[in-house]
Amino acid sequence: MKKIKKFLIAIDGPSASGKSTAAKKIAKKYNMFILQSGLLFRYAAKMILEKKPKNKTILLNKVFKTINLKKIEKINLHTPEISKFSAVIAKELKVRLIIKKFQKKYVNLKKKVVLEGRDQAKIFPKSEVKFFIVCSPLSIAAKRRWLQLKKKKKKIPLRQVLKDLKRRDYMDKNRKYSKLERHRESVYINTAKLNIKSVIDKMSKTIDKKLNEKYGD
Repeated sequence: MKKIKKFLIAIDGPSASGKSTAAKKIAKKYNMFILQSGLLFRYAAKMILEKKPKNKTILLNKVFKTINLKKIEKINLHTPEISKFSAVIAKELKVRLIIKKFQKKYVNLKKKVVLEGRDQAKIFPKSEVKFFIVCSPLSIAAKRRWLQLKKKKKKIPLRQVLKDLKRRDYMDKNRKYSKLERHRESVYINTAKLNIKSVIDKMSKTIDKKLNEKYGD
């Protein structure tokens, strides 16, 4: 495999589309770093809920100056409370700007990064490869998320999972700043009828082509 010095892959899409799993596998396959914006917003939400600051901006500026990604990856950031609150703060411009600043700094430092979220292609428009991953119809995404939760011994009715996903999608598509929408250069992938191997194969063809263009055969 080619030695990648500088290369960005932006992977966007709605909740439960399979984009997080795909991002992790692509990062591992191409020996790249991974930065998941959802994790950053969830951690920000957790810190605000715990610290209850008078000024969120001051707290988050401090948090993202000393953040340790490996540590936060081990924390359970998928509680219902954090999930709901992270969707709320994701609508706030000041919060988004603090997290965006951290993302830019991380990318400048690491150079070769898989960026996963909902607006990464907008934040990093010069990414060599951009993907927009969905799982449509949403009922299939809900079933997958429900099975994941079931494995974790979380008993949430399937209809509630579907309702939550619909609510989150609506919020993401209709928020004022950085709303969820496909970038014009993004490769569209619907994972509904694909297993993870097929998804990675599809993505790899596009990535390999761009790597060949940049670094030669």
